[in-house]
Amino acid sequence: MKLRIKGNSLRFRVSRSELEQFLAGHRVEETIHFAPASQAKLTYALESTLQASAVRVRYRPQEVAVVLSEERAHAWGKESEVGVYTAVDIGSAGSLEVIIEKDFACLDGSDEDNNDTFNNPQAGAVC
Repeated sequence: MKLRIKGNSLRFRVSRSELEQFLAGHRVEETIHFAPASQAKLTYALESTLQASAVRVRYRPQEVAVVLSEERAHAWGKESEVGVYTAVDIGSAGSLEVIIEKDFACLDGSDEDNNDTFNNPQAGAVC
């Protein structure tokens, strides 16, 4: 799973196998370590639950998780759905833009980055 953060925006790109794992009810997570100390890390995760809200964000020290309702997760899992796009109210800090997308193959043909990706809907298109 890839993570992109910019301002008040959080984007996850999820591979084909990660989406399968997620739709089977499992948490998908990655951890980045910044230094040798055990606390110098950030875990980012994608989870689903029976919650009422379609999307929420949970923050704990050294962890951020995007939690989708099971209904929203299964809707996103359909072949025609590219991603989940929403803004989550974070009180006096405003809102956090949350984007969860399927990781599509790069059009430049770089094989290493294209492992376990979804077929790009633009593949074969003439510019």
